Amino acid sequence: MEKRILGIILSILGIIGLIYAGVVFMNASGGTRNIKAIILFGILGGLFFVSGISLVRSTKDKET
Repeated sequence: MEKRILGIILSILGIIGLIYAGVVFMNASGGTRNIKAIILFGILGGLFFVSGISLVRSTKDKET
């Protein structure tokens, strides 16, 4: 059960990171995009999202 909760938390953090990277990308004007922030939050968000989803999928439910 703890692994599933951790997986859900990681997935939510990943979604937040990906959304933030998209917001930073869209709010930039002209050539003043902060490429480092976009890459950092995009990679971390994707990593958290993928690891969270795989953790949720690989965890089996216990039957009582």
